[in-house]
Amino acid sequence: MATRRKRDDSSTGKAPPPGRRVARAIVRRVRDGRQRVRLDNDARRAQLLELGMKVFSEKTYDEVSIDDLARAAGISKGLLYHYFPTKRDLYLAGLRTTAAELLARTDVSAIDASPIERVRHGIDAYLSFVAERKVSYVSLMRGGIGSDPEVLRIVEDVRAALVERMFDGPGSPLAIGDHRTPLARAALRGWLGFAEAASLEWLTHPDLEQATIRDLLVDMLLPTLRLALGFSLSRTW
Repeated sequence: MATRRKRDDSSTGKAPPPGRRVARAIVRRVRDGRQRVRLDNDARRAQLLELGMKVFSEKTYDEVSIDDLARAAGISKGLLYHYFPTKRDLYLAGLRTTAAELLARTDVSAIDASPIERVRHGIDAYLSFVAERKVSYVSLMRGGIGSDPEVLRIVEDVRAALVERMFDGPGSPLAIGDHRTPLARAALRGWLGFAEAASLEWLTHPDLEQATIRDLLVDMLLPTLRLALGFSLSRTW
């Protein structure tokens, strides 16, 4: 009886027939091509977001046209529409990306340090992001579509997440007892508003050192919380 031929020629030590080698090569090329197309699409989309946010930072939302965006990207309007059906879609996608990056960059919960040192690290990370992503940060904080609810939601979600970190951060005295009061929350939101305004002002005065702005924000935070909580945090922080 003839030995049954095995399907996998590699198990016999023999090279597969030429036709099979060609077929496998074609499959690999198709698979690799699809991966390249997907990566190219992702890279192009990210590039369009960055260029789009730069345009939005230089003009008001209403002043920016699809023609402006396509011209800045060096592509046709048709190709731009392929990635973003409307100007608003591009703008919102850019804001969401910026918001996610800001929250990721300022997460210092894993740093082994005292609460106040983590605050310093967090503020430094915040300011570094502001300096490195100036265009995107300005677009996020100044939200160009007026009272558009989706824009307001994105910005509000970032602010709420940053405030929650202050309450829930490892070792934070605000996570103990009844310190999560409406007054404490109002104090943190007020301080965060100050931090945003100071950061935007800092961008227009590059002669100011980042460490100077950081120390200013830290020095503003402690008395703000002391007034809201009714006691000093110096012992616990």
